Amino acid sequence: MYIALFFILAFVTVAALVWSSIELFRDQEDPLGDRLDELQAHAMVAGATRTVRRRSGGGPFNRLLWLISSVGGEGWIRDTEKELAQAGVRSRSAIGWYALFQLAFFSALMGGMLYLQRNNDWSARFGGLIAAGLLGYLLPQQVLHRLVKRYRKKLQDALPDTVDMLGIVLGTGLALDQAMSRVSEEMEFIYPELSAEFMTVVMQVKAGQERAKAFQQLVRRTGIEDIKSLSAMIIQSERFGTSLSQALKVYAEALRMKRRLRAEAAVGKAGIKMLFPIVLFILPALFVITLVPGVLSVIRDLRDGIGPK
Repeated sequence: MYIALFFILAFVTVAALVWSSIELFRDQEDPLGDRLDELQAHAMVAGATRTVRRRSGGGPFNRLLWLISSVGGEGWIRDTEKELAQAGVRSRSAIGWYALFQLAFFSALMGGMLYLQRNNDWSARFGGLIAAGLLGYLLPQQVLHRLVKRYRKKLQDALPDTVDMLGIVLGTGLALDQAMSRVSEEMEFIYPELSAEFMTVVMQVKAGQERAKAFQQLVRRTGIEDIKSLSAMIIQSERFGTSLSQALKVYAEALRMKRRLRAEAAVGKAGIKMLFPIVLFILPALFVITLVPGVLSVIRDLRDGIGPK
């Protein structure tokens, strides 16, 4: 009786989950929403795209994000979208893919923990579920933080050479937009990340956006203090009519000095970082290699000395 009731409830639950998944990921036709999305993409206007897509009601990811926001996850969506942008992932469906991946990873860990704890009591199951839930929630975020740090490091390393080339190109008489476009083309295969950022600024200005607003969005996307200083320098130079090429050359030299200091600091920290691997891995192996033969020889001599004569 109880077994039959259990199977009936399990079947109803699985059927409800399947139906909910079908309704969630089923596309709905919305020509007006699609047209608004297309206009937003072509205009390169950031900030309102997510709201337009979510209110349009079409697409599987939009429904998923709408469900997350409806249960109080609007702040999580906003912070995650900002971190994805700072990691260099700015496709329209990036936040949806990330939310789907984190949900699937969380569900897989919870299901795997339930399977592994199937023969234990409820207290052990509860502790395992808490550990799996924390790991499923925190691990994707830590991976995203790592991607953000790596992307920022690439931008930071590319900034001195790019700023120096931008000052040289401006010295030839080109306008700022043309100089940034030319520098982006030249740096496309050497520093593709910073080249893409500069090209995004140029396209936003060509689309009709104010240059100050475009540079503010560049600072918000990257979150790097040196780019913030560069943007402020360019905006102030344009506002007051001062020479920008000479200022960029001086600023590029300062950036090289900062990069050299960061490298020296990393070299200074290398000795401390190598201390723990040496103590944990190298010294035990060294002790085994040097001491074990002597200890074995002493034990063998003692055994021979106290043995029967």
